[in-house]
Amino acid sequence: MSRGFNRLLDAVVRIDVREITFEEGAQRFTGGIGSGVIISANGLILTNAHVASSKAVEISVTLSSLERVSARLVGWDHWTDLAVIRLDLEEVRRRKLSFTSADFGDSESLTPGQTVYAVGTPYGLTRTVTRGIISNNNRPFEDSHGVGGYETGSFNNWLQTDAAINPGNSGGPLVTEDGKVIGINSRAYIGAENLGFAIPANIARRVSADLVLHGAITRSYLGLVPGALQDLERFYALAANTGLLVRGVDPDSPAARAGLRPGDVVLTLNGQKLDGRFPEQLSPIQNTIASLPVGSTVRLGLKRGGQNLELSAVTEKLESQVGDEWAFAKWGLSVQKVSRAFARANRLPDASGVIVLGVQPGYPAAEAGLGGGDIITKIGSEPITELDKLKKIYEAYEAKPEPQLIEAQRNRRISLYVIKP
Repeated sequence: MSRGFNRLLDAVVRIDVREITFEEGAQRFTGGIGSGVIISANGLILTNAHVASSKAVEISVTLSSLERVSARLVGWDHWTDLAVIRLDLEEVRRRKLSFTSADFGDSESLTPGQTVYAVGTPYGLTRTVTRGIISNNNRPFEDSHGVGGYETGSFNNWLQTDAAINPGNSGGPLVTEDGKVIGINSRAYIGAENLGFAIPANIARRVSADLVLHGAITRSYLGLVPGALQDLERFYALAANTGLLVRGVDPDSPAARAGLRPGDVVLTLNGQKLDGRFPEQLSPIQNTIASLPVGSTVRLGLKRGGQNLELSAVTEKLESQVGDEWAFAKWGLSVQKVSRAFARANRLPDASGVIVLGVQPGYPAAEAGLGGGDIITKIGSEPITELDKLKKIYEAYEAKPEPQLIEAQRNRRISLYVIKP
């Protein structure tokens, strides 16, 4: 192997994460193992969002020297399944440790059949190298619950490889023979052979830079659900490679308020022609929309039947369907805030309330009859508009336990429950 490849091996790390979860009516701590690659001299490490997320309460990194160092989360982005953590440099200096950083390659230059190596910590086996090829360099792959329930894959295509990727490889680099990082290994098809996927390095480099600067990525949302036009052009009297099919429109979204309808074909976006003939072309178009400033006006030239129309929509901030979570121990109740995206998807009137994630048997919430999926909208006469409001009510309950009247929605029907001390 080349000097560059050996240098890359010294930059690959094992990541142990202890994180908090809110399940079955309780707050719990779980542990996991992943991989990462050091990308800067000041101790920045690139990994997957499903390895290190905002739920992490403790992160430790095992260097190539086998020394373990603590780290902290810099930022994470579930939409691309990427996260950045940073080594505790004070600890590194105090213990007189050293580390090496890796270099990025150009993922756009990859070709199918090119030899690549996946490096990481499968099943806890540190610094494991597997060899394969680029099976496909432009694979669309969207997962609506891919990162701990969060959405991922909407705004980029992936590298597909037959290099073996197993649990624990997540977050490790996919590299060329000269040791350049051209992807971040993310997932494999369970039950399939040699079907692994990595986030292209050009995307990882851009996202990681933004995470270092801002801690998160802000994206725009339009509410347009795209579809490929392949084999449908003749039904719309369109030339090939022309336009983007509107497969759906989210309720109460900017696109819906602008008048966009399923079955429309968007020909231009702010005057630029769109070509959404193939599935591989949809993620880049969605990324173009997401990259617009939040609150910007988008001009959509479209074809509806025999008409050509132009509509305008104002983008909103993109949100996940997954809201903030919390657990209320004495009630045996864990909840998640209703997000605007969840409200839209489930046709709720607004984003008020919290969703019951789970209840502990024998505790007051379970005894009252609450169950997973219920949406708590009121306690007493207080509407639960924010999670913090429910926390304050609970704090008052802890100080002076009294019965609480809960109003909750189940299967679109309102029911009343009483939590008793």
